[in-house]
Amino acid sequence: MSAAPQESVLAAILAGERRALARAMSAVENETAAGRVLLRLLHPHLGRAHVLGITGPPGAGKSTLVNALIGEWLARGARVGVVAVDPSSPFSGGAILGDRIRMGEHQANERVFIRSLASRGHGGGLSRTAARVIDLLDAAGYDHIIVETVGAGQSEVEVAEIADTRVVVCPPGLGDEVQAIKAGILEIADILVVNKADLPLADRAERELLGMLSLHHYDLWTPLVMRTVATRGEGVRQLADAIERHAEACARSRLSRHGRIRRLIAASAADWVKRRIESLDSAEFEQLCALVHRGELDYASADLRAIELALNAEKRT
Repeated sequence: MSAAPQESVLAAILAGERRALARAMSAVENETAAGRVLLRLLHPHLGRAHVLGITGPPGAGKSTLVNALIGEWLARGARVGVVAVDPSSPFSGGAILGDRIRMGEHQANERVFIRSLASRGHGGGLSRTAARVIDLLDAAGYDHIIVETVGAGQSEVEVAEIADTRVVVCPPGLGDEVQAIKAGILEIADILVVNKADLPLADRAERELLGMLSLHHYDLWTPLVMRTVATRGEGVRQLADAIERHAEACARSRLSRHGRIRRLIAASAADWVKRRIESLDSAEFEQLCALVHRGELDYASADLRAIELALNAEKRT
C-alpha cells in the first residue's frame, strides 16, 4: 500500500487531531494494511513520552488511582494518554469499557485521550496492539502515557515489556498473598503502592512489601513503597513526583526508549514464533513431535528445528 494517504493521516496526528488519532488506533488495533504503513511512518516522531504501567490484583483501586494521577498531571500542565486494557466482551469481543467509565470526569478534557482496548484473551493482561497504540499517543505529543492492565494476577508481568516505569498497586490485607505473587508482578515493580491506605491492615501491607524488597539487591533503582488513598487524592502528588524521578533515572539507564524497543522486539518475535509453530501442519513437524515423544530428540534441538520449519513455511506463503 502506498504511504502517501497515510502521510496526511500522520500529519493530522502530529497536529493533535483527536478524530484522526482515534481512527488510526482502530486501524492499528485491527492490524490493517493502512495501520501497518502508518506505524512505519511514526518512528521518527517517537521517544518523547514516558510510559507508565499500572497493574495489580483486582479490587486494588487501579482505575481510581489512574483517574487521580490524570488530575494531578493536568494540574501540572501535562497532556495525558491512557490505554486501559479491559476484559473482552463475551458477546462482541470488544472492550467492556469499565475503566473509561470510571475515568469519565477527564474524558472531555482536550489534554486527555483515553482508549480502551479489549484483551481478547491475550495472556499477560495486555492486548498485542497496546504497544502500537502507545506509539500513536507518543507521536501525538502526550507527555505521560498510562497503561492500565486488566488486573488478572501474576501474568500481568507483560506490562514490563512496554512500560518505562511500572507501578504495582496493592490493597491492604494481602497477607499470605504477598508470598503467592511476589515471584510475578511484585518483582517487576519500580514503585509499590498500598492504595486504600486508610483501611485496616495498610500498615501490615506496607511492612510486608518493605520486607520483601529487603531480600533483593538493586543496582539502578531501589523500588519504593508508597501509600495512597486515591478516592481522596491523598499521596497522589507524592506518587507523581516519584514517577517523574524514576523517569529521570530511565533517561540515564538501560530503561530508556531504546531498551523498551529491544524488549518489544524480543516479545513480538517470541509471539510470532509461537503462533507460527502452533499453526504448522506438515508431516515434517509431526515427525519432529514424534522424535521428542520417543525421547530421541531433546526439546532444545526440537525448538531450533521447529523455528526453522516455521521460517520455511513463512517463505512459501
